[in-house]
Amino acid sequence: MSGSAHKKILIVEDEKDILQLVKLYLEKEGYRTVTASTGSEGLAQVRAETPDLIVLDLMLPEIDGLEVCKRLRSAPETAMLPIIMLTAKAEESDTIIGLELGADDYVTKPFSPKTLVARVKALFRRLERKPEDGPTRFIYGPLILDLTRHEVTVKGKEVPLTAKEFGLLEHLLRHPGRVLTRDVLLNAVWGYEYYGTTRTVDVHIRRLKQKLPLLDTAILSVKSLGYKLKEADGSG
Repeated sequence: MSGSAHKKILIVEDEKDILQLVKLYLEKEGYRTVTASTGSEGLAQVRAETPDLIVLDLMLPEIDGLEVCKRLRSAPETAMLPIIMLTAKAEESDTIIGLELGADDYVTKPFSPKTLVARVKALFRRLERKPEDGPTRFIYGPLILDLTRHEVTVKGKEVPLTAKEFGLLEHLLRHPGRVLTRDVLLNAVWGYEYYGTTRTVDVHIRRLKQKLPLLDTAILSVKSLGYKLKEADGSG
């Protein structure tokens, strides 16, 4: 619990019962929580409270979760803020849009609060993880990924990536030339038994290519399997 004591989580949810349940379970794990029941209130709380992570409902009054996510990702100070989206199963297409806009993860309703807590912990673990044995810097042409600084730069300029985008890029850079299946990537990057769709990987790969155009031709799609990062010299 000691690692969670200083972490502050903003819960943006308009259903009171769900909000109280999520709040209860997160606080039981030692997290501090602040709450909001509308999208506009959520944005105001981000500015006022500077949370470490947001649990964001998709269907919100005033400003919906997708728009909140979009605004947070477009502002430099919140571009890397971890976001877990709450969605109903019927909102599959909205879920994909949410991932496209930069949500790190999603949980579908109805959900077990324990599942949500596990996702929160997994996300924080990835952010706080000590570099594995081996290199702490990966160089791919003009791109440098620095694990100790949790930073990606291209020609010296930082490119803000979400936690999942960073983890995905790191895994690709650790295994150049190797075909990595979607299941392998889900397990390595999302860090738990993942029951969601493998479309999650496709969406994050697409976002990586948008943010880092040099990867557009470097990350190859391997039909029916997954992805492969070409060797740095172009072979692979």
